[in-house]
Amino acid sequence: MSEWFTKIKADFYLNFIKENRWKLILSGLGTTLKITLIAIIIGIIIGVVLATIRSTYDLTKDEMRGGKKTVMGLLNTIARVYLTVIRGTPVVIQLLIIWFIILASSDNGVLVAAVAFGINSGAYVAEIIRGGIMSIDRGQMEAGRSLGFNYIETMRYIIIPQAFKNVLPSLANEFIALLKETSVAGYVAVNDLTRAGNIIRGKTFSPFMPLVGVALIYLVMVMILTYFVGVLERRLRNSER
Repeated sequence: MSEWFTKIKADFYLNFIKENRWKLILSGLGTTLKITLIAIIIGIIIGVVLATIRSTYDLTKDEMRGGKKTVMGLLNTIARVYLTVIRGTPVVIQLLIIWFIILASSDNGVLVAAVAFGINSGAYVAEIIRGGIMSIDRGQMEAGRSLGFNYIETMRYIIIPQAFKNVLPSLANEFIALLKETSVAGYVAVNDLTRAGNIIRGKTFSPFMPLVGVALIYLVMVMILTYFVGVLERRLRNSER
């Protein structure tokens, strides 16, 4: 036991303390959180826009006429193609396409990674929000119209608040998944948390400590976020009583 403890202590010193290698981990953690935050913002914007287009078309296509129906039909088709492509291809491939093709002129790996993960997350956020909107009883829409609200006002004041409350836990879980997905940002030369662990491993030739250390950091972050999601779900359930 003493020899095992001594070896662990030596590995810890070699990988984290010597030459201040812990700073690589700290810097990588900051980069990971920055990418995640920007990607969440992008994902929410894309998701809300796509969910609005798709749910509006689904709810009003029988009432729309002429050019309005044509425009909404075209937008809905574009949204469906986007969702199919993004959800049907690996996030790593999307990241590489944006880095080497779409934003090849950019040398800001953090921004490119955030855009890639945001675009990917937006597809899932869109379906979560759309599902929440479509789950609201159609009588709610009719009730809003009977109160004198137009379609936009009914969505804003009646449908969206109820839908948002229903999908909030699912959105939070999507963002937890997004945090873990950013671990592949190193493919575009971003020194995120995972790449920091790999850099240390390459310098010390000791894979156990840096990789397990990175895994534990991700685990702690996910556990913290999961705890807050659980608190949020309990509060939402209590508010319904």
